[in-house]
Amino acid sequence: MSSSTTPPLRGTPPEDGNKSSRASNSPPLEGWQAQPDGVVKSRYTKNYQSLPYNPQLKERAKALRRAGNLSEVLLWNQLKRGQLKGLDFDRQKIIGNYIVDFYCAEKQAVLEVDGSSHDDKAEYDAQRDAFLRGLGLCVIHILDVDVKQNLAGVMDFLTQQLFPSGGGVDSEAGRAG
Repeated sequence: MSSSTTPPLRGTPPEDGNKSSRASNSPPLEGWQAQPDGVVKSRYTKNYQSLPYNPQLKERAKALRRAGNLSEVLLWNQLKRGQLKGLDFDRQKIIGNYIVDFYCAEKQAVLEVDGSSHDDKAEYDAQRDAFLRGLGLCVIHILDVDVKQNLAGVMDFLTQQLFPSGGGVDSEAGRAG
């Protein structure tokens, strides 16, 4: 892609330093999340805001969230609201010129559900994965069929990948299945 057709990337702008418009005891709205028990928890803002993104993809990401294919919806129902060991995931997160299926800032992990739409996109997927890994992100691929036929196994796999007993997440994580 030539540089004249590639939209500019930018990081999320830093939060406005003027806090006088908020009550002193309330957290900033962006970068914080209320948990089901009412506790307010940080969103690992540094990991979240330091990623480049293409603002021209916002509408496409919204459309993908609304449309959601079956396996993504099934997996999202297991990930949302901190259901996987309290982790906060985003759906259809823009990172650079890509929209990833799921992103967890705390673990710096991208989850991609691979179905038939990925069959003829091996080169594109490899370029996307290399870009994401170049940002220090772990990319975990999950097969669409595994989500549909063995969701419990997928959740066990994700738990093992995101909470390995020996330390950090393996940046060369394989596929579930």
